[in-house]
Formats: sequence, structure tokens, C-alpha cells
Amino acid sequence: MPQVRPFRALRYEPEIVGDLAAVVSPPYDVISPTEAVALLARHPKNVVRLDLPVGEQGDGPDDRYRRAARTFAAWRSDGTFHKDPRPSLYVYEQAYRVPGSAIERVQRGFFGRLRLEPFEPGSGVLPHERTMSAPREDRYKLLRATGVNTSPVVGLYEDPAGQSARILEDVARTNPIADVTDDDRVRHRMWALPAEGSEAGQVATLIAAAAAGPITIADGHHRYETALRYRDERRMSRSCEEDPAFDYILMLFLEATSPLTVLPTHRVLGGLGEDGVAVLRRGLSDLFDEEPIDAAAHLIADFGANGSAHSGRGRFGLWTRSGGAILTARSAAFEPLVPAGGQALRHLDVTLLQVVLEQLAGIDQASMAAGRVVYTKSAEEAIAWVNGTSDGADVAFLLEPTPVAAIVEVAREGDVMPQKSTYFYPKPLTGLVINPHEW
Repeated sequence: MPQVRPFRALRYEPEIVGDLAAVVSPPYDVISPTEAVALLARHPKNVVRLDLPVGEQGDGPDDRYRRAARTFAAWRSDGTFHKDPRPSLYVYEQAYRVPGSAIERVQRGFFGRLRLEPFEPGSGVLPHERTMSAPREDRYKLLRATGVNTSPVVGLYEDPAGQSARILEDVARTNPIADVTDDDRVRHRMWALPAEGSEAGQVATLIAAAAAGPITIADGHHRYETALRYRDERRMSRSCEEDPAFDYILMLFLEATSPLTVLPTHRVLGGLGEDGVAVLRRGLSDLFDEEPIDAAAHLIADFGANGSAHSGRGRFGLWTRSGGAILTARSAAFEPLVPAGGQALRHLDVTLLQVVLEQLAGIDQASMAAGRVVYTKSAEEAIAWVNGTSDGADVAFLLEPTPVAAIVEVAREGDVMPQKSTYFYPKPLTGLVINPHEW
């Protein structure tokens, strides 16, 4: 079973940095170069300087990571960060509107430490997607240089009795230690829940709920695999240390049956040309029932944010420059074509679409990596790319979001999803809590 611990977080000192909103940032992997520059301009001590260090003229291969480590050490010395006096869990709330819609939600969870486990049969920590070598190496070099987790992995646990939800709701009625609204108008609030004293019972209940069964990684697979590599390296040099802090990783724990938002990631195919599009359209008729669509607005209404209540039904939007369709998969037609794996993986919309790309468009994993497929969260943008003729986009496939229950089931069956299968929203802020590899 998973092992969850409270910890003494490093947090920004408001008296030193002023407005907390000026020093926190989105996760490193969703920040564009332009956004990184803007964050650095917002405050000289923005956490992006640590979490996404940039190279400078004359740098050697790893100088930017060493510079991040020196900067972090200086900020600890000058009081920019303080270490909380007592081990705590950190209750976290995000109030937001689903992008492009009028749907408003509140998501609650808590930050804690999770003991690292390798991905193997019987593990208490389960992945749902593959990772890539370049991001793994980047995160490894940063972790090795700084010795801290600057941003969390997101994990899903199941608490059908709802005890943890009731505790989180009760805590959210009290005054937070942090209250920040980000550039996407997501409001982030956080509370410290010490593991000693009057809150000890609440902490114990939250830990018991999260540790009752396997935890599925929702976001942060690269960070998790990096932490495993770093742990193994540290164990070789410090094998006598009992229960070292580097055996743990910073995690945001979310309850899997609570109202979570997974945004769809639409696919846009290029390099087909008119003949390739015609071949694709003919092949689709063997795999799908089709409802012709003349107006792109119909597809946008159905597969945009306001249509995201539906999910996981083998249903896609198709758009080409000559019109489009709503496609509904014929299960029997796909059965001999889908890859080996558990039933949850074989029935995923993203799995069915991967079959279409390979069988009808000749787009395999190598072609995808070479840019034959591009991705967007916006149905409007996907269609606009196809309607424009300058960027070579030929076909847009619009998807419904992957259900959270399907993500958990795929992980439980020991499978992993195709790339770009899930996008959990909103992302946790980086810089609210930092996990040092020390007690």
C-alpha cells in the first residue's frame, strides 16, 4: 500500500517577496518561452528561475541547473524561503471555470509526501502514460542539482466513503495561509494542517484515505520516474541512512471520484494532401457510422468545452476543408485492429483514433514525433488550422475527454495510454510548497 507522510514545506516568506502571486508560476511543462520571460519580469524571485532555469551565453551543458541550485541556496540563506516548524499536510483548493464554458467547479486535495515505489506488479503507485527521455533527463539534472521537489506530481486515490472530502471542506471554511488568483482566473487557496496537536486526527484520516489503495499518477510521470532514478543514486552513496527524505516525492493527492476536469486533446493531421484525405474518408466508412456535418459551428458546440459532459463513447468530430462529420465507432469493426491490452485501454477513444491514424493515414509513432500530428485543447483552433491553407493542416479529429474512471482502470490493468491522452485542469501552482529532501 502507498505510504503517505506529512512534511515541513519550504514556503515563500511574504515579508520578503510581498505579493505571493508575483512569485508562483504554472508547472514548467506548460510554460512557453514568452510566458517564462513574463514571469521573470514579474518578480526577480519568481519560482520559474528555479523550476525552469534558462541557459545564458557561454554556459556549459549543465550550468543552468547549477545556477538554479546556487540561486535556491541564496534564497534560503537570505530568508526568501522559510521552513515550516511542524510536519503538515497542506490542504489545497482550486476554484475555476472550465475553459471556454460557463461551468464552475471547486477542486480540493492536499499536498504531502509519497514514498517512491517502482512501477511493477503489486506496486502501490501506478502510471497511465509513457514518458520521453529528454524531459526525464531535464528533470533529473535539476533534481540532482537542487535536492528539492519544486513542483508536485498529481496522484489520484479513491475514498468512496467521502471522509476526506468532508475534512477538506471543513478546513476550507477557515482562513487560508495562501490565497492567489492566477492569470487564468483560477483561485488557489491553501491551509497548513499540522500532524501534531488538534488537527492530528484530520491528518491521520486523510493519510489513511489516500493510502487505502493504489495511487494512480494523473500528472507528473516524468518527475516521478526522475525521482526514482535520483533515489537509487542516493541510496548507493548513503545506504546506511534509515528512511531518508529522498525516498519520497512531493504529491498533490486528489480523490478520483470528486469533480475533476480532464480536457480533451484534439488531433490535427498534416501532410496528407487531397488524395490522402480522400483515402482517409473512404476508410472511415468501414469503421464508423457517420453523420455528415456542413457547419463547423455544429462540431464546436458538440466538442468544445460546453459539450464536454459526454466522454468515452467512441465518438469523434471530423473536419476537412470540404466539410465534416460526427463519427461513431463500430465496436466489431475495431475489435481485430486495436492493440493488445486490457479492456479499458482497448476501448479508449484515443486508442481507437490511434488505429485510424496508423491504418488509414499511415501515421505511426515515428511520424507523430516528426510533426505529422499536432495537438490543441481548442476545437475552434483545430478547425481554424484546417480551414487555413498555409500550415499544411488537412484533417482535424475532435475528441471527447477521457473519463477519470477509465484512467484509473487502465493503470490498474497495468497498461499505459497513447501520448496526449489526458490533460488535467487546472494545474497546481509551482512555488506554493517546496519539498526539501531533508526532515
